[in-house]
Amino acid sequence: MIIHKLIAHHLRHRDDADFYRLQARDAIRWIEKSGVALNGNPKALDLGAGHGIFGAELQQRGCEVVFADESNYLSPELASAPFIQINLDRDDVAKLGRYDLVVCSNVLEHLARPFAFIASLSKMLNPSGTLYLSWTNWLSPWGGHDFSPFHYLGARRGHLIFDKVIKRKRIHTPFETLYPTYIGRMLEAFQRQPGIQVAKVAPRYYPEFSFITAIPLLREFLTWNCAVLIKRRAPERL
Repeated sequence: MIIHKLIAHHLRHRDDADFYRLQARDAIRWIEKSGVALNGNPKALDLGAGHGIFGAELQQRGCEVVFADESNYLSPELASAPFIQINLDRDDVAKLGRYDLVVCSNVLEHLARPFAFIASLSKMLNPSGTLYLSWTNWLSPWGGHDFSPFHYLGARRGHLIFDKVIKRKRIHTPFETLYPTYIGRMLEAFQRQPGIQVAKVAPRYYPEFSFITAIPLLREFLTWNCAVLIKRRAPERL
């Protein structure tokens, strides 16, 4: 469980590089504990990489990492790393190639077409590949991101009330850079895809309480960030 560490760090240092490094290292531990081997130089994709912190941690585990995002925001030390530019709302993910491991951290809630993206997940995975996907669900305490908890006042007006009351510059605007997502709907969408299967679901910052994600409605409020491990489904033999 790292939720208390994240809150403490955010209060002191905001969301600096160490804040995201803490998340990445904890997520990698969960991935490994879930039976995904990172030895043997697996080919990995950091999708929606941002500064590349998650992918850099995978490199240290021995993975051969490719980074991808809408623009190249990689930190200077990753300047020579392989990078693919992609807009996940417009581009075909087939341009990315296939990987043994794909990590997509805190991207889903920023997509205008999340269900189209979910339908394309198998295109990125090798036959025995794994995808780690995590996102901040809308009804969680951090669902509105930088204007939380005003998102509880509604996706159409919460941010506007934030502007009037707090009067602080914000990054996100609903239906422009942030889209309401719900765990139940996302899990149903995963299950409808014939090429993939869900292996594990847990609250990202306290996976020990994975049972929460099995409780409809309650999970929407108590899961600060939902983490899902997805496997590519083997084709049926005729």
